[in-house]
Amino acid sequence: MSNTFRRLRQRILTPSLSETKLDVRGFHRKNPAAVELLETVGESFLTGYAAAAEARHPADAEPTLEAVRPQFRGFAYEGAAMGFAVLDALPGGRSDRVATFLAGRGADHIYMAYVGVGWAMARVPRFRWSKLSAPDPLLRWLVLDGYGFHQAYFHTRRYVHEQYQEPDFPWPADGPRWYAQRAIDQGIGRAMWFVGGTDTTVIADLIDRFPAERRADLYGGAGLAATYAGGVDSDELRLFLDRAGVHRAQVAQGSAFAATARLTAGLETPHTGRATAVLAGTTPAEADQICDAQRPTGGDSPLEPAYEIWRRAIAAELRVRGRH
Repeated sequence: MSNTFRRLRQRILTPSLSETKLDVRGFHRKNPAAVELLETVGESFLTGYAAAAEARHPADAEPTLEAVRPQFRGFAYEGAAMGFAVLDALPGGRSDRVATFLAGRGADHIYMAYVGVGWAMARVPRFRWSKLSAPDPLLRWLVLDGYGFHQAYFHTRRYVHEQYQEPDFPWPADGPRWYAQRAIDQGIGRAMWFVGGTDTTVIADLIDRFPAERRADLYGGAGLAATYAGGVDSDELRLFLDRAGVHRAQVAQGSAFAATARLTAGLETPHTGRATAVLAGTTPAEADQICDAQRPTGGDSPLEPAYEIWRRAIAAELRVRGRH
């Protein structure tokens, strides 16, 4: 493929930068610093997406991704994974780009990469979903987390304000498919951090308008975003944890997941430790150790995915430590 064609493909496939602006999305504006943070996240995502769209080979995108500041580099890898997944789903070509990406430097960003595949799921026809790569049976639910984030981010009125849930979601084809709505809700909860502009009161108010049975997953997703994306101080984190009430353990679990994602990729920031200290009562390294120690060794049961067993075990361990 010629360089000219790859550049053309990049321009056609890459979403407009304006789509990441809070004013365009209609999201809450807490203060200029929060706006700059969230819009930089969006810009970094699109940097990764564009690099993937233009790359001849997945490894060709890596220098661009590695040049992104560490605080935002994970989002660039997430965008690249979306780009490669979209290309995999296009008819008439190869469909191994995500797998090749994850065999390179993308391996350190596997959590964000699977979320990026979920963004692609939201953009490609359902009859092409079989081309999307998510081979890890434990982490594949992160694809639906990414799908949920996308839907809440781009279809906010329906998925956030009207609290829409998709019935009989058709993925994954095997395993306990009933869990799909819960994994999607975890992504919607993450997106709340952006919809609410990192304002913890606004975010908690949005979540508390949902039916009670959905709030645990929503708070868990928001706790992950609070730790990974940041944009708040310790007082705001404490306020959010207080608002979570009976779902404090789910917030702690999401925070621990975020710490693991950052440490696995070598992208820990000062905010990572601030957030895990408040939300999980641990250091990032301790949170990572808990996630690793509780990681299931078996596959999904007929009734429950191993991923949910893992999440619940992490939350229970944090409760045992007396914090939640």
